[in-house]
Amino acid sequence: MRAAVLGSPISHSLSPHLHRAAYEGLGLRDWRYEAIECDEAGLPGLVGGLGPGWAGLSLTMPLKRAVLPLLDEVSDLAVEVGGANTVIFEDGARRGDNTDVHGIVRALAEAGVAPPRAATVLGGGATAASALAALRELGLTEVTLVVRDPARARETAAAAERLGVALSTLTFDKLGTALEVDLVVSTLPSGAADGFAGLVAGVPALLDVIYAPWPTRLAAAVSAGGGVVVGGLPMLLHQAVRQVELMTGRTDVPVEAMRAAAKAEIVRRAAPGN
Repeated sequence: MRAAVLGSPISHSLSPHLHRAAYEGLGLRDWRYEAIECDEAGLPGLVGGLGPGWAGLSLTMPLKRAVLPLLDEVSDLAVEVGGANTVIFEDGARRGDNTDVHGIVRALAEAGVAPPRAATVLGGGATAASALAALRELGLTEVTLVVRDPARARETAAAAERLGVALSTLTFDKLGTALEVDLVVSTLPSGAADGFAGLVAGVPALLDVIYAPWPTRLAAAVSAGGGVVVGGLPMLLHQAVRQVELMTGRTDVPVEAMRAAAKAEIVRRAAPGN
């Protein structure tokens, strides 16, 4: 059987290392997982051309939203979030799901972060929408979203409405008023949150979706202030674990082997000459 992660660019993806480690641990020697460069324009042709030997796909942005019209079935969660990061091929049908939410919830639980009474999310893209769904799963019905331009966060605001989460949207010049919370979730790209490290330093807990380079300035500031810090790697790991379960039908996924494989690849990439 075959599976792959699609995106553009995709060469940086850790997904092949995570999934291949899972296959090895499960004894699935005839399974293959690869990274395929694919943009929005190429997605319909690629998905339509996959044969019966395919088990599933992992998707990065912007394909998580672009894939929805190509699917026969979409999980309620993926509909609410507005994006599917997982496609399962089963019984001739293409089924979309979202495992990013599971990844966030599991990463926080693994780190011992208690369900927050209040939370702020930095950034307004697709990962922010998944963060809103995860926070709803943890019991929140109100969340503050901090973005550079509210007009560019309309899809995330629409996701919040579908999720039943009341959203207060602020711009970053008001960030200081949104930090009396138990948890901050940063979905910003690498380096984009550096200038806010001093402001965020005192929060009790931070989930920063970046996994390399690590720690980010934001993570280092919160850690120095005594807060609990969760990086992007545990989130990536646990969303991949759920993908493997969905694609293979197995529940005995070797989580620690997958974690070790991802960490080893991050170290390899950081080595001089790579």
